[in-house]
Amino acid sequence: MVRNILTVAETRDGSLRNVSLEILAAAERLTDGGEITAVLFGSESAKYVEVLGQYGAHRVVTVNNRELDNYTTEAYSQALLQVIDSVKADAILMPHTALGKDLAPRIAARLGLGLVSDVTDIKLVDGEVLFTRPIYSGKAFEQKRMVEGIPFATIRPNNIPIRDTGVSTAVKIEFSADIKELRTIIREVVRKTSGKVDLTEAKVIISGGRGVKTAEGFAPLQELADVLGGAVGASRGACDAGYCDYSLQIGQTGKVVTPDLYIAAGISGAIQHLAGMSNSKVIVAINKDPEAPIFQVADYGIVGDLFEVLPMLTEELKQMLCKV
Repeated sequence: MVRNILTVAETRDGSLRNVSLEILAAAERLTDGGEITAVLFGSESAKYVEVLGQYGAHRVVTVNNRELDNYTTEAYSQALLQVIDSVKADAILMPHTALGKDLAPRIAARLGLGLVSDVTDIKLVDGEVLFTRPIYSGKAFEQKRMVEGIPFATIRPNNIPIRDTGVSTAVKIEFSADIKELRTIIREVVRKTSGKVDLTEAKVIISGGRGVKTAEGFAPLQELADVLGGAVGASRGACDAGYCDYSLQIGQTGKVVTPDLYIAAGISGAIQHLAGMSNSKVIVAINKDPEAPIFQVADYGIVGDLFEVLPMLTEELKQMLCKV
């Protein structure tokens, strides 16, 4: 039985990332009467104690070193290894984000642990932790379990339902890490943002492909995304054509997303793009070509010009939302 689980929380642009709460929900599946400890790094980490407690953390370790305000592999790995040693966790869960994908393998190697990455489901079966993760670009799923050592995994955002307890009873533990001999120090961060909503955690994504034709062609996609409170994404073809920044790219060489609703506008559906969005809960495809491969994975398909369909859809949704 897993009795003491350590989860790693993450912030972005001054806000707690939703995947931090999903990891707490995943941890709850593994322990019965045990403790869940969340750790958060940076000088402002203390302000998130209450919300982490509200979503399942029994203890919140705040590592307040200013060297941790901006992510570097060296500083975070030193701090996290010290927290793991202090907490004596018998399971570790981290987000499968850019931070987690960089940090988790290093921690696993230093501790001599196996690592299950990109987990979409997690449960306890006969006292053993069973992880589910996609393989072959999302065409199949495999289940893994740890045969020795403590369970260590990264959790893909937008897959584990969160649970709000309504009240926080978390105990705050302040921790000062001994960080030394850093070869890299970040003085300033210049961000090129991909939009108002983080793609990897967005519940609704409107993506454009070569069919948008120009950078200005993304305007109707952004308008629809604003109405639905979603994010705008793109295929690699649109990025390569210079229509948008590569930070919007979804696919095998871009971001992997699992929103509740994915609208693909002017995207043919190359295998590389499908690898990044095929696990979306509902997929709507809009394309002038009725033979486009995207229709094979879509739940709903509209054969038509995206510049005619999207404005009509946006206007209809505006009217529906006004009546609510």
